[in-house]
Amino acid sequence: MTTPGSQSALRATNRRRVLEHVVRAGSPTQAEIARQTGLSAATVSNIVRALTEEGLVELTATVSSGRRAQAVRISRSTGLAAGVDFGRSHVRIAIAALSQEIVAEREVRVRRGYPAAEGVAVAREVFDELVESTGATRADVVALGVGIPGPIDTRTGLVGSGSILPEWVGAPLEELVDGSFGMPALIENDANLGALAERTWGAARGVDDLVYIKISTGIGAGLVVDGRLYRGASGTAGEIGHTTVNTMGPVCRCGNRGCLELEAAVPVILERLAASHGADLTIDRVLDLLDAGDVPARRVLDGAGHALGVAVAGLCNLLNPSMIIVGGDLARANTPLLDSMRGVLRQVAVPSAVEHVRLAVSELGARAQVLGALAAVFQSDHNILHLTGELSS
Repeated sequence: MTTPGSQSALRATNRRRVLEHVVRAGSPTQAEIARQTGLSAATVSNIVRALTEEGLVELTATVSSGRRAQAVRISRSTGLAAGVDFGRSHVRIAIAALSQEIVAEREVRVRRGYPAAEGVAVAREVFDELVESTGATRADVVALGVGIPGPIDTRTGLVGSGSILPEWVGAPLEELVDGSFGMPALIENDANLGALAERTWGAARGVDDLVYIKISTGIGAGLVVDGRLYRGASGTAGEIGHTTVNTMGPVCRCGNRGCLELEAAVPVILERLAASHGADLTIDRVLDLLDAGDVPARRVLDGAGHALGVAVAGLCNLLNPSMIIVGGDLARANTPLLDSMRGVLRQVAVPSAVEHVRLAVSELGARAQVLGALAAVFQSDHNILHLTGELSS
């Protein structure tokens, strides 16, 4: 046991700070570690040397600011993390080393309307297969992140209303996952995970204030404020799909009228194009038609972009983000969709709130949510303490 305030206590604290930063950042250079932790270059060098000798970190050659440098990353032998993404008709699993290197990944299709217990059972089966494929064991996995397309009540751990998986509303997801996987899970809304993933690996690397909008069967937003996810008092912040954009519009499944989801979600787009293009139309086909200059497809997507712009303008006025990322099934719409949104933002948002905002599409596509589940694990204060505690014990 170290005495508080002693040199040994200071060394242990500095060691933990370095490990925490390496886990969060993935593969920082020693100079970056020194800048971010406030430790001297010599102190960082000594700690990294000791951790390397113990086999806890690895050094790899890299280039930083045009100069040769060495990146520091957690050794793969120290353990693995897992991410799970539950969708309306899919389950995607990814396994990563604590260095943030993805070592295995798979998506499986599931029937629509599957209950929570069935989804968790499928995820556990695929998880076991992927872990085995890496040559590791279940005991090597030290942390688990999970994403679902709906709100999680942070006070109860239950799936909240408004979920795209209505069969899951009220389900004790934390209890189901913990019981099946045998470890506590960090459970998060999938739009929040998209925001984390884009900030860690995608279009928003290093951006501290951003909005990620996932457009699929439903519409949700992940909000990053000052570098951290903003969840709200009970975990339902970002339910932008249920923002009213048409006061005379139809009644939504949430009971509200004229929600954004009824103007820009994928099922609505397909329904509006069914008369001209057939009831068997898919969103991929719509985007192909858009690329080919199809007029009805362009008009419907313009309408969706207008509705999105109205809703996003309110977010810009409230939060003043520096970046807005569109993800989900409509990300491929790219320029036409973003141009429509920009036009509305210029018309209805406070100029100073949008004059410097960047609009972009997701760089991670369908992988954003499962990668976000991993990012949530790496960046969680609780799991960081657990991981570094395991590593430094």
